[in-house]
Amino acid sequence: MMLTSGLRRRSVLAAGAIALPFVSRAQSPMVIKLSHVVAEKTPKGQASLKFKELAEKSLAGKVQVQVFPNSQLFGDAKELEALLLGDVHFIAPSLSKFDRYTKKLQVFDLPFLFDDVAAVDRFQAGPKGQELMKTMTSRGLLGLGYWHNGMKQLSTNKDTLKRPEDVKGLKFRIQPSDVLEAQFRALGANPQKMAFSEVYQALQTGVVDGQENTWSNIYSQKFFEVQKTIAETNHGIIDYMVVTNSKWWDGLPADVRKALAEAMTEATAFGNKLANDFNEGDRKKIADAGKAKIQVLGKDDLAAWKKSMEPVWKKFEGDIGRDLIDAALKSNR
Repeated sequence: MMLTSGLRRRSVLAAGAIALPFVSRAQSPMVIKLSHVVAEKTPKGQASLKFKELAEKSLAGKVQVQVFPNSQLFGDAKELEALLLGDVHFIAPSLSKFDRYTKKLQVFDLPFLFDDVAAVDRFQAGPKGQELMKTMTSRGLLGLGYWHNGMKQLSTNKDTLKRPEDVKGLKFRIQPSDVLEAQFRALGANPQKMAFSEVYQALQTGVVDGQENTWSNIYSQKFFEVQKTIAETNHGIIDYMVVTNSKWWDGLPADVRKALAEAMTEATAFGNKLANDFNEGDRKKIADAGKAKIQVLGKDDLAAWKKSMEPVWKKFEGDIGRDLIDAALKSNR
């Protein structure tokens, strides 16, 4: 009897030992991965951390948001593919990265389309901007929000950068965008597609002569240390769209999806407010560092840049749609 009883007790204990891990797994929070390619201290980096904070607070015990900055998980070339494969759940690529999924988002790459970030914000918040976030669902991508970075400036390793002729023949790093490629070809420059994580070394070694970026990216990635001149052109916008896998999103429990959407909306407002402050502050830090000269352009200088880039609009108007271009222009006040 004692032997039988002992065996029975060991049998019960063994069953419990097997059952416990399954109970533990059932109670484990859902792991949600957010990957991006810039530094944590940038507006995108801070917005990502705010989303994590808000989502985990709202869905305490239900979700764990893991944020991977600086291309730690996936770089520029792989993040969209990883999202579609389900290896990551949220990414925030530059708007330039979506032209293979929809040509309409190329509107954001047109040079000198928006007067400032406030105009971009009005367009994105309007009907046309909101519609754009749903144009890729047939390809498995759903936009959840626009994250600002800022207006683009040009930089080179040359002493002079005032007029379009100053960049003729120079090699510029660009994001993989047909519009941006056409923009630099219109200037007589040579665009070179390159991942963001490779830009500093390429500038440092002279693989490329220059690049275009926001003040916050130029500062956080230390591009100003390996460039001689930064022209304050404000010729375009670098913004991001936070996207998720549409099938994964639709398959979430309704309460989780609602809470994540609300967290994303709040994180977007938080990050976008930071973006302007970052750019203003980082411009000053670059100026104070004294390593790269900031070239302020006059009205005639800017008019020359605009005229040189005019052909780009005509080339891409058919793909983008005149209605979108007109809506963007109306956002300027």
